[in-house]
Amino acid sequence: MRIGIIGAGQLGQMLGFAARDLDMQCRFIDPSDAPPAAVAGDVIKRPFDDPDALQTLADECDVVTYEFENVPVEALLRISDRVPVYPPPGALRHAQDRLAEKRLFDSLQIPLPRYRAVDTLQDLQAAIDAIGLPLVLKTRRLGYDGKGQFVVRSVDDIDAAWRTLGTQALIAEEWVPFDYEVSAIGVRNVAGDIAMYPLTHNEHEDGILRRSRAPVDAPELTAIAGRYVTALLSHLDYVGVLALEFFVTGDRLLANEFAPRVHNSGHWTIEGAETSQFANHLRAISNLPLGSTACRGHAGMLNLIGEIPDTTRTPPEPGYWLHDYGKTPREGRKLGHITTVAASAEDRDRRLRLILDALPKV
Repeated sequence: MRIGIIGAGQLGQMLGFAARDLDMQCRFIDPSDAPPAAVAGDVIKRPFDDPDALQTLADECDVVTYEFENVPVEALLRISDRVPVYPPPGALRHAQDRLAEKRLFDSLQIPLPRYRAVDTLQDLQAAIDAIGLPLVLKTRRLGYDGKGQFVVRSVDDIDAAWRTLGTQALIAEEWVPFDYEVSAIGVRNVAGDIAMYPLTHNEHEDGILRRSRAPVDAPELTAIAGRYVTALLSHLDYVGVLALEFFVTGDRLLANEFAPRVHNSGHWTIEGAETSQFANHLRAISNLPLGSTACRGHAGMLNLIGEIPDTTRTPPEPGYWLHDYGKTPREGRKLGHITTVAASAEDRDRRLRLILDALPKV
């Protein structure tokens, strides 16, 4: 089986490693010099929407997928009549526009924070009148890891928010005083079979995911999240892995956003689940039976941002796995992650604290 992947970052790298275990071959498109996935397959060094490169994938691969959601939908549509493209471009289109995404949630009766489209300064004022303050002003497209956002806490912030983001199509979202954040990761194959991973507890700092822990011991929330993800997968006729992020407020889940791809919060599945999200994504798009999503224990994942300290290369005790993406260090950049799996949640959390304590103090 030959898999074409648009994008050759760390998610592509992990897909490539999973493909080797499944006796599959990967070929990537990425314009970067020495991208992470180059160690896992041949990389065509061209822009993501380059017609010739896309034609090569369509001619030489059995199925095409992508590792990030800013791939031009039109580029995928140009090859979708020659080779299966999963997840389907329609799902990608919804994920690329926050307003379309919110309206999709509304149509499926998936609860979410209040929101308003903002195209003018008057729209922003109307959103404040309707939603109240504080609220979060976001670009409708291309935002990630906290980029393209401005928290409007008082009327004194309106002008600064508009100067910062006002040249783009925007959306205003209610500020939610949540208890914690979780992600629900599901997978659906071509035959329509669906499997869900246990709910994952996520911690963000400055808009970037820092830590994930699974499984969340909340059976009712897990069941609710499973219903919402299943509705989304079925409605979109989705194929592949999808992650739906939620705010937890008491006994309720409010949808934040979804990612039509393998997801950072699911990295723990490589060591912590019977079948990783990466292996199941490949199985899904190849229409193979889905693997078990059961936990192998209590898993924790810590993102390594900006640098990979030497202390993480010599862990304090056995039971840790370091994933170095091979990227050039840079402030705010995800360079790798470290995972641990333990027999209990308490021991898992102890192990994570050991690593956190060993990190350089900023």
